[in-house]
Order: sequence, then C-alpha cells, then structure tokens
Amino acid sequence: MAIARALIHRPTLLLADEPTGNLDPTTALKVMDVLVDQVRRHGTSVVLVTHSEAAAARADRVLHLTADGIRA
Repeated sequence: MAIARALIHRPTLLLADEPTGNLDPTTALKVMDVLVDQVRRHGTSVVLVTHSEAAAARADRVLHLTADGIRA
C-alpha cells in the first residue's frame, strides 16, 4: 500500500528506504519491477537504500557506504 501511495502522483523523485526489506523474494521482485517501470515510463529518479544485492543489481548506479566512506 505504501508503494502505491508513493507512486500515485508520479513523483519526479522517490526516496525508498528498504522497500523490499521484509518481503519474500517473489514479492520483492514485483516491487522492484514496479519501481523500475516508474523510472522508465515516467522519468522518476529513485534513491534506493537497500541491503539486497538483487535490488541493487537493478540500479543504474550503485554506491556502497562503508566505514571508510563511499565507493562506487
């Protein structure tokens, strides 16, 4: 439901903190499909924070936060 509320107005920027964090793999894949579709169809920029390598793999750009700083 929260994802639908976030997308209903076709935002230009979407901040997503662990959108697949507590989901089973099938549902997590569907959520990522929706987010990627939003980017492709409506030009939305998404900043996604995740521990999921599968979710990160769908991104155009990935930054890793470490104790030493940020690495691309």
